[in-house]
Amino acid sequence: MENKPILYDKNDKIGQISFNRPDNLNSMNHETVSAFQEIINYVKNDRELRCLIIIGSGTTFCGGADFRSGFEKNSGPRLSEVLMDFYRPFLDIGNLKVPVIVAINGHAIGGGLGIALMCDIRVVNRKAKLGATFSRLGLHSGMAVSYILPRLVGLPKANELLFTGKTITGEEASLIGLVNYAVDKDKVMEKAIELANEIAQSAPAAVQMMKQSIYRGLDWDPVTAAEIEALYQARTFEMEDAKEGINALFEKRKPNFQGK
Repeated sequence: MENKPILYDKNDKIGQISFNRPDNLNSMNHETVSAFQEIINYVKNDRELRCLIIIGSGTTFCGGADFRSGFEKNSGPRLSEVLMDFYRPFLDIGNLKVPVIVAINGHAIGGGLGIALMCDIRVVNRKAKLGATFSRLGLHSGMAVSYILPRLVGLPKANELLFTGKTITGEEASLIGLVNYAVDKDKVMEKAIELANEIAQSAPAAVQMMKQSIYRGLDWDPVTAAEIEALYQARTFEMEDAKEGINALFEKRKPNFQGK
């Protein structure tokens, strides 16, 4: 497999983006962000493309931000800008004209879940873990997760997932309407391709205009929501609880939060 953090392939009219850091849970670092933006820019200009699939290499879809990369070390008012720059390429999924299917082959945690939420259709490994686990790290959510979740699963369930930071299985995600399909692990990509082929057989202009109509009708604005989240997330990164939460993650222990 190529030694690149993001891979891209195209078969006929269907494109495929693959996160390619399996040894690091496909977590996001600066190289991942840059490579993803480059591919998204390329995809935007492909007029023959009719559908895009996003998947993870190995056993995980995306484990969220790679805290070992040190992207959060910046302090002061600039941190919120750093966070937005980090998330912007993934938010750019929402600017693609063609439908985007995410094949959640393994765990999708934190920002990894955020990427999945930016896609139009979700197929998940029924045993995979999904979670907006920010609060368990002492952090505010990012990548518009707190904006999108209530719109997908309703306010009470979104509150529960965000406040507790707990993970749920792909099967549970299907039951609450978070994903379209929960299937066996070896059927995830097969189902995603099946859906992509069905979309590719439809009139492309009609599909792309309907996608615009759907999101305009919802007053969909995850980018603005993410900018607000970045301000709050930057503040929590500066707090002792975030330091404790991230250290506890590395040390594989339960964090001891003090509310400061």
